[in-house]
Amino acid sequence: MLPVSIHLHWFLPTNGDSREILGSGDDSHLAVGPSASRIRQPTIAYLGEIARTAELLGFESVLTPTGTWCEDAWVTTAALTQVTSRLKFLVAFRPGFISPTLAAHQAATFQRISGGRLLLNIVTGGDPVEQARFGDHLGHDERYRRTGEFLRVLRGVSALPRGETFDLDGDHYQISGARIDFGDWDPPQIFFGGASSAAEDVAARYVDTYLSWGETPTQIAERLDRLRVRAAEQGRSLQFGIRLHVISRDTSAEAWAHAERLLSAISDERIATAQQVLARSESVGQRRMTALHEGRTANLEISPNLWAGYGLVRGGAGTALVGSHTEVADRIAEYHALGIDHFVLSGQPHVEEAYWFAEGAGAVLRARGLV
Repeated sequence: MLPVSIHLHWFLPTNGDSREILGSGDDSHLAVGPSASRIRQPTIAYLGEIARTAELLGFESVLTPTGTWCEDAWVTTAALTQVTSRLKFLVAFRPGFISPTLAAHQAATFQRISGGRLLLNIVTGGDPVEQARFGDHLGHDERYRRTGEFLRVLRGVSALPRGETFDLDGDHYQISGARIDFGDWDPPQIFFGGASSAAEDVAARYVDTYLSWGETPTQIAERLDRLRVRAAEQGRSLQFGIRLHVISRDTSAEAWAHAERLLSAISDERIATAQQVLARSESVGQRRMTALHEGRTANLEISPNLWAGYGLVRGGAGTALVGSHTEVADRIAEYHALGIDHFVLSGQPHVEEAYWFAEGAGAVLRARGLV
């Protein structure tokens, strides 16, 4: 029997929520997304409702996105720690824009005020237009080398015994005498994703959990095998996670009918505009997501119960598990058998879909002893 090691996480839509598929990854999606009257605004009151729902239903954490198209993840989640008690926050963080020593200080503060409920999701960034908004003009591979140095400092400062300091004379950071002078804290686990060779090198050297977007089991198995080898070469091992949307219903027919309703609400104009935005991405992972639906006009089921409809208008995670509660649980168990332990899930709207999943496929997984 598989070890009891599945970790279920939910998503916090800090760019707003809807009964339709909201785009993400660039603020231009708002011009072609659902009308403003149908968007649930990301107020602290509404995000707090999602967070408390996730906590009530037994999710371990909620992931926040990062970018100029959504609320700041640090500030928002720090506020939400005060309206939750157990839930962790998987904060997406863009390295390179602030000092890694300052980031370690912020993480330490978050851990102290939240009671140790911070997880960090490091996002290097793949859209050159968005990176330029922050004044960042490094090329793709150089951004990942900078991320590696950033994590080397972050982890170095975080692991210091009291009274010691950390130094680094790197290509991107020259750090002298770094330390955090007050208070005990537990450094957060580091989550990270990226499909390029440069990204995989960073993962093998510095992160705890490597995240992938929802590709087919065959593609995921190949990726995990490669990452295990690269991590072993560094004398390390990795945990693995996957980012997916879910449409889990009492019957398979109900789930697929809902997927079709989501698809019917997307205009050809909106798809075309979104694809233009996504085409400029330098992210290898984004290109792999886009390739999953290219040339498909009717059948977007790319693997049993794996639907690529989200990727037509949404950057990042572009696939969903669609099916009956048992079918969705079966697919999660299949990924788990490959070595995936962390499942970062979402569905629109995020309150209602959290219940659909937790009381459906989540209950099946618990009955099997997998959660």
